[in-house]
Amino acid sequence: MPQSNIQYTKLRWLLTIAGLVLYVVDIWTDIGLALKYFQEKQYVWTGLTLVFVLAGLLVTQIFSYAWYRDDTNNVVMNPEGKETILGMSKGGLVTLHLFGVGIFTRYYHLLKKGFKVVWTTTNSYTLEQRREVYHDLFCLATDLSMLKLFEAFLESVPQLLLQLCIVLSHNECSVLQYFSMGFSFFNIAWALVDYRRCLRRSLPHVREMPSGLPTTIYLLYKLCTITSRILSYSLLLILSTYTTVALTVVWLLATTWTHLLKTNFCSSKGLELIYRAVIGAILTFTFFNVKGQDTKVAMSIYYLLHSLINIMAPLLLALLRPEMQTATSLLTVSGLIFGGSVLGLVNLMLYYLLLHPKGGRREADEVDGLGWETETMRRMRNFVQPL
Repeated sequence: MPQSNIQYTKLRWLLTIAGLVLYVVDIWTDIGLALKYFQEKQYVWTGLTLVFVLAGLLVTQIFSYAWYRDDTNNVVMNPEGKETILGMSKGGLVTLHLFGVGIFTRYYHLLKKGFKVVWTTTNSYTLEQRREVYHDLFCLATDLSMLKLFEAFLESVPQLLLQLCIVLSHNECSVLQYFSMGFSFFNIAWALVDYRRCLRRSLPHVREMPSGLPTTIYLLYKLCTITSRILSYSLLLILSTYTTVALTVVWLLATTWTHLLKTNFCSSKGLELIYRAVIGAILTFTFFNVKGQDTKVAMSIYYLLHSLINIMAPLLLALLRPEMQTATSLLTVSGLIFGGSVLGLVNLMLYYLLLHPKGGRREADEVDGLGWETETMRRMRNFVQPL
């Protein structure tokens, strides 16, 4: 493997700090918004805002602890059968995750180990040692990026949808709402790109997508399609609150499809069911390759339905709510939906026709230290693949 593909750089370490700051600010702006709604006696909005924050927090803590536990029980990562992982006992891990700081623990260990490697002792390693250390760092980063992806689609995406519905239905927006929506949007973008790059760098059989134009096109494809979908859902929710029932049905169908694919990501059946429900939530807003298989047909059907929803949402609102036909907000949102749909699908085709890495899958070798599979690598191999 070329060293450029595996090197954990100082820039990568600094970007990890930036991701942590973005994560914290995103959550705190949402909490601040919930307090604002509570003071205004908007209890439904307060409850929903907090529910999304807590949903993302709860799920990430559950998976973070489960992965720490799996790593402790894995004979490759813990050949001596120690009761601690990264210097923490199982009881300590439980306590940390009960208080909701499991993800911050992962940030701490990644930044601590990364600092030692990139800022102090990198030159003391041999080439083979550097490759192994860099790979371990990207494994830690990938676990973190998976959790951030969960949090983005369980907290940031629903939060953005909720705040858009509130703003569009009342034709006014406070500074705090702008901040909340802005940070939610950037958190989604960060989670998508960070996950894709970390996973591709961590899996030995997946060729990495170069930075620059390919990453930009990929990000535009994802952000445009997700944003247009969120805006369409927001218009349908303004039209009728019964749209929540339809969204629940879509989530159930996506979860059922994931179940029929028989995913094998988690070490326990109960956790696997939670995982499938989370993937169902992700598929409600964007497409991912759930099993790492050929998905041309499924993807084509998905984005055909995606386009139909984006076309029908503004039309239905205009027909069933005539008073909004001349509203500036409807015209603006409709333009963003149609423009985002077209731009997203164009970038999707550009990415897959010209920029998507094809072939180049290599076998694991002893030089890279990948002749065996740790629990972390098994997770990465079985997680949804970046498209």
